[in-house]
Amino acid sequence: MEAITQAARSADRSPEDIRLIAVSKRKPASDIAIAASSGIADFGENFLQEAIPKIEALAHLGLRWHFIGVIQSNKTRAIATYFHWIHTIDRVKIARRLSEQCPEGKMLNLCIQVNIDEDPNKAGVAPADTSQLLRVLMDLPRIRVRGLMTMLERSSDPAKSYARLAEIFASLRPLANEWDTLSMGMSGDFREAIAAGATHVRIGTAIFGPRS
Repeated sequence: MEAITQAARSADRSPEDIRLIAVSKRKPASDIAIAASSGIADFGENFLQEAIPKIEALAHLGLRWHFIGVIQSNKTRAIATYFHWIHTIDRVKIARRLSEQCPEGKMLNLCIQVNIDEDPNKAGVAPADTSQLLRVLMDLPRIRVRGLMTMLERSSDPAKSYARLAEIFASLRPLANEWDTLSMGMSGDFREAIAAGATHVRIGTAIFGPRS
């Protein structure tokens, strides 16, 4: 998207350092195929049962699939099978199940979801507990812990919240082997996220339009 390029340049960053994840929940495979034809390679889905038929139908396109929804324990095997990235890890139990159930020869890329605004209505590990969770996840096989992800509380200041997550991300870098991902920013605040250092922005409405 041209808007991402402009936001990157305004933040004195290279647009090539920012990956667009097109959030395609509630959208049909035909819409995803059109988006893919424009050069988008990464797509985010929230609901496993909805995502699987689309992933199978579009397998010939070689897309990268990101799971960005709440993970239920009984869905971990399928998520490990169908997705390349999981952005919503905030429990050791779920990460361990994904590690154990990941298909032979495959590596899963994980992001720790941080509840940066400490909103009781949102998922995510508390900022103060992030390093402890990272240390445990680093010992699990078949997964790569790549960075942090967050979703903001509705009334938060995006610039401040994203800057705080970026600070935590930088502080944890010495603990991790492959620490290169800050997944933050959506259609309404991706500019602030990019200014704070986002490497992945998750945009749905601005690409696909309103959802039914």
